[in-house]
Amino acid sequence: MDIGGTSVKYGVLTHMGEFIFQDSYRTRLSSRQEFLSDLANTINEMSKKYAIEKVGISFPGFINPQTGFAEFAGAIAVLHGTNIKEQLEETVDLPILIENDANCATLAEKLSGNAVGCDHFICMTIGTGIGGGIVVNGKLVNGHAFKAGEFGLMIVDGMRDGYQTMHEIASTSALIHQFKQLKHMDDDCWVDGEQVFQEAETDVKVRELLDQWFASISYGIFNLATVLNPERILIGGAISVRSDLYENLLVKLNNIPSWHDIQAKIVPCKHHNDAGILGALYKCLEEEKYDK
Repeated sequence: MDIGGTSVKYGVLTHMGEFIFQDSYRTRLSSRQEFLSDLANTINEMSKKYAIEKVGISFPGFINPQTGFAEFAGAIAVLHGTNIKEQLEETVDLPILIENDANCATLAEKLSGNAVGCDHFICMTIGTGIGGGIVVNGKLVNGHAFKAGEFGLMIVDGMRDGYQTMHEIASTSALIHQFKQLKHMDDDCWVDGEQVFQEAETDVKVRELLDQWFASISYGIFNLATVLNPERILIGGAISVRSDLYENLLVKLNNIPSWHDIQAKIVPCKHHNDAGILGALYKCLEEEKYDK
């Protein structure tokens, strides 16, 4: 199951990662009980139709995968400070495994994506914010308080304009916000990343804006490479499908002298919409190996 603020995507999969069934439903967030009831009812309904062994859940926020406690539940505000695993186990008679959604996206790449066979890699997702996951020696790094991979909180501009994180200057939403300011557009005007890229082809000012955005992302990538020395850095998010993203990032990275000493291969994530579900499956399979 892949929990999001708008919808809950779920599927029944084999051990080989094949989808037997897949669907979604609208996330109801008016109360904790309502949300958990929808989740439990869906699991129990699937259990009547399929011989389910385990339930894997991809979940937003700061979550302890060992206990199931969510210190912060991202967009699912009604579950802040709740032990989701314990709550579900009251009405679901199946083993439940849970992991942060960005970590699940990372595990999906290790399962059947562009990090198969890679034991040292980073997954950076660029979208509304910037997040990701870290794999070292073939193992996911959670951090002592389960907050590893919060790349968006990095400072990459030397606080030149005050405290601004990567979320605020290097996410796709930040790029769109900067574009609107440049064009004197209202905040409620609809703009997507594609429009910014298109206008950069004919508008010098937009090109400069985009150029600085590439630079900000490259600084974050460089800093991660210096600390973790990964074999690969995978980029996720809707923007990751653009081939010119990688061309421009490499130009910026190659402008950093030390990049040549610690460089990693920059590649797109393979999985997108199914990443959370596949990562949750990896979590279940990993637990199975541990049990044996």
